[in-house]
Amino acid sequence: MSAPDYSYETEALNAGARLVAGVDEVGRGPLAGPVTAAAVVLDMARIPKGLNDSKALTAAKRRALHDAIAACADISIAHASVEEIDALNILRASHLAMERAVAGLPRRPCVALIDGNMIPRGLCVPGRAIIKGDALSLSISAASIMAKICRDHVMRDLAQHYPGYGWETNAGYPSKSHKEALQNLGVTPHHRRSFKPVHHILYQDK
Repeated sequence: MSAPDYSYETEALNAGARLVAGVDEVGRGPLAGPVTAAAVVLDMARIPKGLNDSKALTAAKRRALHDAIAACADISIAHASVEEIDALNILRASHLAMERAVAGLPRRPCVALIDGNMIPRGLCVPGRAIIKGDALSLSISAASIMAKICRDHVMRDLAQHYPGYGWETNAGYPSKSHKEALQNLGVTPHHRRSFKPVHHILYQDK
């Protein structure tokens, strides 16, 4: 499989953009915790080597790249809360996190390259949706790494306060042990009540 490159960014820069952000989110699938998005503007002269979709990297490689990106790029990370996920739906909440991440960048980009097939409707700059963008665009790859590291950290913190669910290793995803803990320990304030496995436990006695 080919590695991501800078061609989408170059195309935007050649069309007159000065700053191009890559945007990705992590955490659509978990039963617990926020959905987290990152927006990253890479410095073309200092792009860290080895950038790829965060899912294709080892934990050690992700951590090393996280530190390398943090040292040379404009970065903004934002979340949408469990309450927002339940109130809006997970797609809209993930878009909200993306919108917040782009709006939080220290310098406003001219265009945002968005991982996926939809452009968030509240984006404060023009956007371009790129399907499987985290495997195609270096800026989106960088955003996927920053979002994943941040969200994993959030879930490890929450695991300290709510032991037994395995969030420090499953990051809130519906692993077998997480689902068993839901049955045995019940639902926490950080569980997504609109997600079926959580919803069923809450209402199984009703």
